This record gives sequence, structure tokens and C-alpha cells, in this order.
Amino acid sequence: MKYIGYKPAVFFLFALILSLKPSQLLFGQAESTTSKNKIASAVKETEVKKLETATFGGGCFWCVEAVYQRVDGVKTVVSGYSGGHVSNPTYESVCSETTGHAEVCQITFDPSVVAFEEMLLIFFKTHDPASLDKQGADTGRRYRSVVFYEDEAQRLATIKMKEKLLEEKVYRKIVTEISPLADFYPAEAYHQNYFKLNPQAAYCRNVINDKVAKFEKLFKENSKLQKEREAKKNKTK
Repeated sequence: MKYIGYKPAVFFLFALILSLKPSQLLFGQAESTTSKNKIASAVKETEVKKLETATFGGGCFWCVEAVYQRVDGVKTVVSGYSGGHVSNPTYESVCSETTGHAEVCQITFDPSVVAFEEMLLIFFKTHDPASLDKQGADTGRRYRSVVFYEDEAQRLATIKMKEKLLEEKVYRKIVTEISPLADFYPAEAYHQNYFKLNPQAAYCRNVINDKVAKFEKLFKENSKLQKEREAKKNKTK
């Protein structure tokens, strides 16, 4: 076989490239970009699927929101209404006790960081599940203790947690309602991030502060604040 030098081969390849149309040259790049976009989209979809939601009512939703915003692994907390028979309720209509809704928070969390069972334990120990339609001075059906489960796994986990706390005599009784989640309506904008935006409000100072302090005391291993403090200590070492 006759040897062909590298220079003729290079010239031949160069000539071939010049003979191609711009669309042919760009096709490979476009195909590569499309593939990258598909991969990025698949990765993003997988990340979203890893997150779960829990919907809890434990009295005023400002309190529940303030507690869960401090839980490591929680991504978002939205105050709202669930469990009623009226579509698109307003705060005023819910307060009238005519819609059947409870004040709740819908919490999006990463189960690889905080399990649903841990979310339940935080819920049961940062409000009074033995008090029927009442939390402190807040009274009425809208303030009822309730877990709105999304699937059978959440339902069974809630029942198991309730039974465990009763067996351990943490509570003499638990009146927490366990119902399927039918719908969720976000509350008005001024209810969102209430404790963060209104720390000096009387309700925040007199009620929510105690709830937050209780969480920080009982659940140090689940606290974002504690994790941040540990991270700062490690940096200074």
C-alpha cells in the first residue's frame, strides 16, 4: 500500500469542510445544544421530583410558617387555607367560620434532608394537638389541629406518629384531624412571611417568639440556624 503523507490528508479534509454548507456545519452544533438542553431539563425535573409537600394546620398559620421556615431541608412555606367547602376563600370569609377552612401551611421540603416523619414530630411538638379548635387565645374551627395528607404513605405515617406519641404519653389525648388534601388556597400576600416582616408586632413578640424558641430548643439537629452556626465555627477553625 502506498503511503499518503499527512499534508495531502490535511488539505483534503480542509477542502471537504469548505465544500459543506453553513447549515451542515451548524447542524452538529445545534444537535449538541439540543442534547444538552434535554439533559439539563431531565436533571431539573429529577431535582423537582425529589421534593415533597406537607400541609399542616396548627393554629394561626403565622406560627406554623415561622417554625417551618427554620427547618433544615425546607424549601418553601406558603400560608393558606384548606379543608373547606367554598372555592377561593378570603381571610375575612375564613374568619367568619362559614367556609369550613383551616389556616394551614403548605411546606415543600427535601426528604433526603428532613423526612416526613421528622416534619410530623416537629408539627406535633410545636403546637398543642390535645386542644380542640383552639391554640392559646386563638379559638375556632379555622385554628384546628390538622394534617392534610397527600397519599397513603403520609396518612399511615401520621397515624403511626399519633399512636407513638400517645403510647409514650407525650400527650394524654390527640385531637388532630387527619384528612386527605382536596385543595389548597394560598392566603393573601400580607400573610406570607409574616413573622420575618413583622418581628415587632405584638402577636409575633407575645406568641410566635415562644413557638420559634421551642423549636430551636427541641430540634437543634433540624435547625437551619444551628447548621449555620456550626458552619461558621468550622470556618474559623
